[in-house]
Amino acid sequence: MASSEHPLSLDRDTDHVAHHVGHRHGGEPLLRALFLTLSYAGVEAVAGYWSGSLALISDAGHMLTDSTALGLAALAAWAARRPPSARHTYGLVRLEILAALANSLIMLGLVGFIAVEAFYRLQEPRAVHGLAVTGVAFIGLVINLIVAWMLHRGEKTLNTRAALLHVMGDLLGSVAALLAGLVIYFTGWMPIDPLLSLVVCGLILVSAWRLLGEALQVLMEAVPEHIELEAVGRDLARLEGVSAVHDLHVWTLSSGQVALSAHLDLQGLGEWPRILAEARQMLAERHGIGHATLQPEVAPGRGPQPLHYQPSRPNP
Repeated sequence: MASSEHPLSLDRDTDHVAHHVGHRHGGEPLLRALFLTLSYAGVEAVAGYWSGSLALISDAGHMLTDSTALGLAALAAWAARRPPSARHTYGLVRLEILAALANSLIMLGLVGFIAVEAFYRLQEPRAVHGLAVTGVAFIGLVINLIVAWMLHRGEKTLNTRAALLHVMGDLLGSVAALLAGLVIYFTGWMPIDPLLSLVVCGLILVSAWRLLGEALQVLMEAVPEHIELEAVGRDLARLEGVSAVHDLHVWTLSSGQVALSAHLDLQGLGEWPRILAEARQMLAERHGIGHATLQPEVAPGRGPQPLHYQPSRPNP
């Protein structure tokens, strides 16, 4: 008599498929951001090569990487809206997490490339055309601000956060290139170009590492950070008619979608419809869990027991 809010349910009278998983994933802002970012990446690449600026070349490479990341994120947003199927009963919502994982890994690779190149530039400084770098970097800064604004106004999912991370890193790259151009133009001090590139690398590294950790936590089906598993178990055990709770699991399907499964020991099955309704309402309102699969169990000859929550333990 397991009961759940299943993502794919078949109506026996009409064979109607009802979908309970899925939400908007901000695909349109991602596509607009992709167009703007890709259109200016080529301009910065040519200007960086002509001016000899590592900061500008790095920003151009970053914008090109952003274009790939935004394209991947837009693809994931489209795929995540596909309905559940007999094989993928949750739909394709996990593509959002995979896209975020790929984006964070790409960012880490880019950081490594820029850091190595900056090291060589510090050993052998190269001449840089400061005025050209300043003008191109300023235009790139404006474009990145527009893209960041569009993504910030969109839906806050892990996917769009990953894309916004790329754009914010690129915005920092534009600021670094702008400062490098100004310093070189007014002072002629060339080491500022690779030094500012390294500063941007450090800022991007912290954010990319954090995003990578979050994506891996979701893929490992860890309990979301904002949910206390013990509190969820205690609240379920306090429901009238529930003797104990065990085999409790809570994990993230995708951004904003938390799932739960648990076994509830009951004193009898007569009150199960009421208990199920109260449990779902409590989980949604108190813990933000919208997808719950609850299994009622009644042990033969078992009378009322003290309310308790028994944490799940791995089999020896």
